[in-house]
Amino acid sequence: MIDISESVMQFLLAFIVVGPLLGAAAALLPAPPGLRGSSPDQAVLRHGVTVTGAVLAAAVVLALGFDHDRPSRMQATTDISWIPALDVRIHLGVDGISLPLLVMTALLTFLCALHGYFKMPAGPSPKAFVALLLVLASGTLATFAVLDLVLFFLAFEMVLIPMYFLIARWGGEGRQPAAWKFILYTLLGSVVMLLGLLLIGLKAGTFDMVALATDNGRDLTTSVQVIAVLAIGIGLAVKTPMWPLHSWLPDAHTAAPTIGSVLLAGVLLKMGTYGFVRIVLPITPDGMQTFAPYLAAFAVVGIIYGSLACLALARKGAGGDLKRLIAYSSVGHMGFVLLGIASMTPTGINGALFANIAHGLITGLLFFLVGAVKDRYGTADLDTLAGATGAALYGRAPRLGGLLAFAAVASLGLPGLAGFWGEMLALFGAFDPGDGLSRPAFLVFMAIAAFGTLLTAAYLLVVVRRVCMGAPPQGGTGAADGRAFAPLTDVRGYEFAAWTPLVALTVIAGLWPAVLLGLTDPAVQQLLAGGKS
Repeated sequence: MIDISESVMQFLLAFIVVGPLLGAAAALLPAPPGLRGSSPDQAVLRHGVTVTGAVLAAAVVLALGFDHDRPSRMQATTDISWIPALDVRIHLGVDGISLPLLVMTALLTFLCALHGYFKMPAGPSPKAFVALLLVLASGTLATFAVLDLVLFFLAFEMVLIPMYFLIARWGGEGRQPAAWKFILYTLLGSVVMLLGLLLIGLKAGTFDMVALATDNGRDLTTSVQVIAVLAIGIGLAVKTPMWPLHSWLPDAHTAAPTIGSVLLAGVLLKMGTYGFVRIVLPITPDGMQTFAPYLAAFAVVGIIYGSLACLALARKGAGGDLKRLIAYSSVGHMGFVLLGIASMTPTGINGALFANIAHGLITGLLFFLVGAVKDRYGTADLDTLAGATGAALYGRAPRLGGLLAFAAVASLGLPGLAGFWGEMLALFGAFDPGDGLSRPAFLVFMAIAAFGTLLTAAYLLVVVRRVCMGAPPQGGTGAADGRAFAPLTDVRGYEFAAWTPLVALTVIAGLWPAVLLGLTDPAVQQLLAGGKS
């Protein structure tokens, strides 16, 4: 680690949040003649790569300058009065909980911009595409960096419009209804969440998340906490997404362009679970304790439901879409995150935070890979991909087939890869839940979730068998429906560049989980203790 002054750390965090916004404004301006390259379109796509690359570099330097000996302390803090009448402040900071999410968001955004530079989704002007991508990045990064409830809500909402347009304008078949469903679900959830945030701020006399977490709910009556958790929880549960508020997700993923799917799964879903850990757990502990068993119950239903939906889509003759299957798998994986949070124990919450990062890396990689398969075959329909001859990716594009199999076994939680630790710790958290929670009930939840891991392995192995295995077509290409496929290209150079960091981090996080847990655990312990070290 390197020694960086506090003022430089403050500047880095402010740049990470504001830099993409400035980049979005610049993307809409005409490109200077000397920077246009072969065309203005190429110049604006290169601008997107440059801005997101600079933000990623700033996030890496911020992580290197972070005091890893005191990860529970808020660092790189900026605290400026913004609306004095309401005591709303521009309050930024990172600790061991938010830093990994901040770095992962910067990384995924950069990889999406890099992928878009070489493989721009079909649709309108690249200017609008890059500007929306950068606004989306700013909103997601701000969500993990702000420490004021009003600012959190604004950042939380800021991502909705860019994602709506990315789906509606650059998506595939059914993109308009999917985009409308996404925006309506998330907006309605957010309206209810705003009421809960305002209730906390007005009753406690401050919107400062650090002060509220330190107070640990002592200034809020139990009834106020219960109402606040119900209101805020609904908004966060829609974004997570928790069963049964998940139905917008499969449609949005199926219709979204590859880049939209990667950011939706890798970053946007994490905003919901992060809100549970940063706001609900420390600020309204009594209300959370009331709802924890219900949250856990919905979580395990989501795990089983998501897995059964994936099994139904994966079976022969079902006409399942591979992107839709991965979307339903996210419902199951995020169920483990919610189960860990509902346990209200350091073990469970650390597992939830680890599973958040693992899901972002692995499912981001899966959506990149499924996008590449769809690009080559012209479809993501599983029955078409696994026609009479089999897609036989191992024989036709061995690197692509190998990477898809790697991402699938990482997603099913193979020990030694990132997907294993978060789910295991969430189950451990449910095995011995926090004080005041019914252990027999949580043991039942744990058993149901453990069964869900078997179902997860089943559908992912079915996908690998159907898509990757089989005899390559002899003397040309063809599908079960007689439609000719173009010759299959293996992993291209830009794809290799975009996917390698995700593969490497999946292995590193699986082999050395202490790197991530060493950051999150002290911060989680302090959060549950009410801000006391």
